[in-house]
Amino acid sequence: MIIRNDWTREEITEIYNTPVMDLIYRAATVHRAYHDPNEVQVCTLLSVKTGGCPEDCAYCPQAARYHTDVKVEKLMDVDKVIKAAADAKEAGSTRFCMGAAWREVRDNRDFDKVLEMVKGVNTMGMEVCCTLGMLTEDQAEKLKDAGLYAYNHNLDTSEEHYEEIISTRTYDDRLDTLNNVRKAKISVCSGGIIGLGENHDDRVGMLHTLATLVEHPESVPVNALVPVEGTPLEDQPRVSIWEMIRMIATARIIMPNAMVRLSAGRVRMTVEEQAMCFLAGANSIFAGDKLLTTPNPEEDLDKQMFQTLNLKPRASFKDQEPAVEFKQIPEQQEA
Repeated sequence: MIIRNDWTREEITEIYNTPVMDLIYRAATVHRAYHDPNEVQVCTLLSVKTGGCPEDCAYCPQAARYHTDVKVEKLMDVDKVIKAAADAKEAGSTRFCMGAAWREVRDNRDFDKVLEMVKGVNTMGMEVCCTLGMLTEDQAEKLKDAGLYAYNHNLDTSEEHYEEIISTRTYDDRLDTLNNVRKAKISVCSGGIIGLGENHDDRVGMLHTLATLVEHPESVPVNALVPVEGTPLEDQPRVSIWEMIRMIATARIIMPNAMVRLSAGRVRMTVEEQAMCFLAGANSIFAGDKLLTTPNPEEDLDKQMFQTLNLKPRASFKDQEPAVEFKQIPEQQEA
């Protein structure tokens, strides 16, 4: 199978709506052709600058305009971030991501400090990732020169539903940042959130945008909304495990070489539910007790899960080429 960037929405819709057992089987087949099914990348996400963000993302407790329990904190000191990265590496993480509640990166002392953080973590043999908001080409180049391995900038949802969630930046702004990251030859991490009040067409639309980029993102996070009191989406119902599985499996089939990350919302999942997500093609998680400001399973629970499921952590900087020559995927079975 050739990796495609010309998927149509109709094709992705058909995959997404496949009977769920057939969908899992097909996704698992693709997953085994491109990845070790017993290997999961363990990442740690640290909020290096928390709260006070001027944006109005309806799901985010870090937006200054919402009344949440998030306390505004200034940018962390470099040495504290390096210590946190060392602790994460000791706990088994091979990728360390630093997030700042900024609308965009500005060329100032804070950005200089972030560059020092990137340099420091890079010397530890970990994949260094940042999520700092919008980036210019020049800023992306500076991050690359400092040793940045990956940059996260999620689309969040479909272009059609986007204005219902965010008004302070456009969908094209997000795509421009992804383009600037790609130009700097930095690995792209981009996915989205389900449970924002979108419909199934919106979920397909977001996946279609990602799968038709000139190059697929190397990492695709699939987040389930964790509603936070004080945000406009505080009363949104929980996303079901089957909705997560459909998103993960579809992403795996249409972007077979990507790391598909089981991200926010995992704290509400049982080990059995997470195992179904791994079977459907997820092969990356965030470890640690928080994802920026929202809860995440404790490290000890993840270690127990890895032992139960006989999973092993994926090494840093592993070759992204398919593990074996791809075999033809069986045609979708009739229900």
